[in-house]
Amino acid sequence: EVTREPPTIMGLSEVENRKVLEDLIEDPALAGKDYKIVHFDSPDERGIDVALLYRPQSFIPSSYSRHELVLYKRGSDRRDHTRDQLLVSGTLDGDPIHVIVNHWPSRSGGEARSRPKRIAAATLTKRSVDSLQQRDSKAKIIIMGDLNDDPTDESVKQVLGAKGDKKVCTGTDLYNPMEDMARKGIGSLAYRDGWNLFDQIIISAPFLLDDHSSYRFYQAGVFNKRYLTNKKGRYKGYPYRSFADGHYTGGYSDHFPVFIYLIKEVRN
Repeated sequence: EVTREPPTIMGLSEVENRKVLEDLIEDPALAGKDYKIVHFDSPDERGIDVALLYRPQSFIPSSYSRHELVLYKRGSDRRDHTRDQLLVSGTLDGDPIHVIVNHWPSRSGGEARSRPKRIAAATLTKRSVDSLQQRDSKAKIIIMGDLNDDPTDESVKQVLGAKGDKKVCTGTDLYNPMEDMARKGIGSLAYRDGWNLFDQIIISAPFLLDDHSSYRFYQAGVFNKRYLTNKKGRYKGYPYRSFADGHYTGGYSDHFPVFIYLIKEVRN
């Protein structure tokens, strides 16, 4: 609606395999947009991965790597296999950027009981951020994905250290534009008549500078158009999911997508 183009970069979660991605970018709605894929198989017990789609006319990857989250089952030395985190570095119209795609462990078993797993996931993400910033203190980093926590939860607020006020973000700080949205009751998924904003995009402070000769953060949002929502029944207004009660319902997802705009000045 704004750019008249599909997204330059898309992070995806709950990806079953590479064939799903290949089918997606060959769909008539996307065929001809020249999307490319970055994907690794994860050891997740449910068989789901994260991935990145990108359009090479704007974004050119220079490196990509998977980062394993090592967890153990409660009170056991047996591994609790979950999704890897995906780090893709490259240039966006010449600007160096880094994208970390996440799908942190779920709240299965209860929020408090499962919280240490998301703390561990946040620690792994922060380790990647710290490594990038040690090499370049002005690194432009985008953290995206289903974090299974809200912007004010410990994993995001304390471990990642993501701030909700961009006016106080400097140096190597991280800014979370989703925090203000969450405080206003905006969510990306609904559960028991309550909204959560688990799907987030967090950026490093260099995206907030006033110099628009390179890409800067402009705006963030939740893509919650009416066609993505249930129109009637018990779950009216909830995201219109594709499966419910073991049946295909013809919907899209039980989460709304989230997005950010990056802008820069074009000089003729």
